[in-house]
Amino acid sequence: MAIRLLDDRVVSQIAAGEVVERPASVVKELVENALDAGASFVQIEIADSGRRRIQVNDDGSGIPVEEVPLAVMRHATSKLVTADDLSHIETLGFRGEALASVAAVSRLTVTSRYRDADVGVRLRIEGGELIEQATIGAPVGTIIAVENLFFNTPARKKFLKSDMTEKRVINQIVMNYAMAYPHVRFVLIHDDREVFRSPGTGNFADVVVKVVGLSQFRQMVEVSGQDVVRGHGGTIRVRGFVSEPNLNRKDRTRITLFVNGRAVQDNSLSYAVSQAYHTLLPKGRYPYGILLIQVPPEIVDVNVHPTKAEVRFEDASAVFAAVQRAVRDVILGYSQPSLANRHQTRPIDRDWDDDKPTRMGQMDFGFDLPDRADDEFSFGDNQKPAYTDEGEQPQRVRTLPVLRVLGQIGAAYIVTEGPAGMYLIDQHGAHQRILYESFRRVLEESDALESQPIETQTIDVSVAENRAIQANMDMLERLGFVLESFGINTYALRAVPVELTQTDIISGLAHLIERLQERIDPETLLMHLADVIAVKRGVIMPQEDMQALIRELEYTPSPKQDTFGETIILHFSAEQIARQFRN
Repeated sequence: MAIRLLDDRVVSQIAAGEVVERPASVVKELVENALDAGASFVQIEIADSGRRRIQVNDDGSGIPVEEVPLAVMRHATSKLVTADDLSHIETLGFRGEALASVAAVSRLTVTSRYRDADVGVRLRIEGGELIEQATIGAPVGTIIAVENLFFNTPARKKFLKSDMTEKRVINQIVMNYAMAYPHVRFVLIHDDREVFRSPGTGNFADVVVKVVGLSQFRQMVEVSGQDVVRGHGGTIRVRGFVSEPNLNRKDRTRITLFVNGRAVQDNSLSYAVSQAYHTLLPKGRYPYGILLIQVPPEIVDVNVHPTKAEVRFEDASAVFAAVQRAVRDVILGYSQPSLANRHQTRPIDRDWDDDKPTRMGQMDFGFDLPDRADDEFSFGDNQKPAYTDEGEQPQRVRTLPVLRVLGQIGAAYIVTEGPAGMYLIDQHGAHQRILYESFRRVLEESDALESQPIETQTIDVSVAENRAIQANMDMLERLGFVLESFGINTYALRAVPVELTQTDIISGLAHLIERLQERIDPETLLMHLADVIAVKRGVIMPQEDMQALIRELEYTPSPKQDTFGETIILHFSAEQIARQFRN
């Protein structure tokens, strides 16, 4: 086949493919243009997950009439003059590719009025071809409408994800810019329904609360630090919020980073944040974080990728050290005894005093004590079911030998004696297993767990959390939570499961909502509910409460492990103990 030059239309469509991958790419480019124009208000309207229509309105400076046609041409920009300007870019856009790329694969309408002009201009472009240019009346600012995205590139349209996925990516982009530009008021509307609104007060914390929800924000600490760039004299500033060690997750996806107002994906900086928690988090657990990193523009290269999601630093080690130090300093100032439990593989809710373990009074474990049985069973691997079908009333079946409580170690482990030696029992894991089996039994016999009314509490949630709640409202009600919509991304909590203590209500619900976002099945959610409610490590238990817990464990299926596979019981035979003394 002969080599030939591509025509301009094909070239434009190929170039657009580098910049416009999905509807969220369009939103990103248009929002960046609005911010570069000095907007204090940006409204994003989405129809059909962006497939049918994307419209961004802003109150920025607008585009002069004579420059509007240039705005949709490739490599036409107001932000660069010479190649040297690339070394100190301070705007989000600079290549002059955004509108041209969008126009090549959609039906685009640009309406703009420059701040010093009496009238505005409207430009209509279809597939890169100019259809109309007219002078019209318009407010100062710019309105850009993108319709029928990828109408002329059906192959790309086929690779779009589900509506839910596309919406989620758009939501995240808008919320990221709301956090990076807290002085700008953002409004996001999906299919005529407002789903997000930032306050635009200039207060970073106000926006973070709107994005992550108040319950999670209360478990975060503020970061503020700065370092001098070696051999440069410039300053690296780091500010934001990171989670307390007890709020953690299984991956780094909730570490959000901004460099000079630009959301970036940087594995090295994410690693710097997680390394700041070294020895403070269990292996395989990572913190939450939202950090704004400001560096001199001349030491960062944002021209690495067409989407500008990646950056390179002249001195990457200096930026890494600055981020790690800023986070580490604030985390080391946060003290909590649960950090000693480093083998813990799930988040621990902090509900005890920072200086000493909590002493509990009589605890209600949610069950009646069984009568002591005289027979003793060996502690073998073959476990019998805790209930049989003999008769109308289920007969409880012992799964452990009779154990006598001797005491407690480290406010976390119960020491017991049995017929075959000594047993160390993890109080949290044991209670979690008991509660899970109890909850499962109740749900098999009835529609829902028993709930208790509480003094109404309002809960602010993020857009993603709101979506998860809406999709799983029936499941939450079955678990005993009564929630009512109380405005945009706000709920009134009116009842909770009877076993949930007052101190655990907000953190417990927040943990469950996070799990719902992972689309886990009801059975796994039940495991997490039991985990939230179970007595924590670090709680001093009275003798009678420990004995009540052990008695119930003796009749619980699979008592040797909690529902996450963690060991509950360690057994030391009398012979094993004796050998230690003989040595």
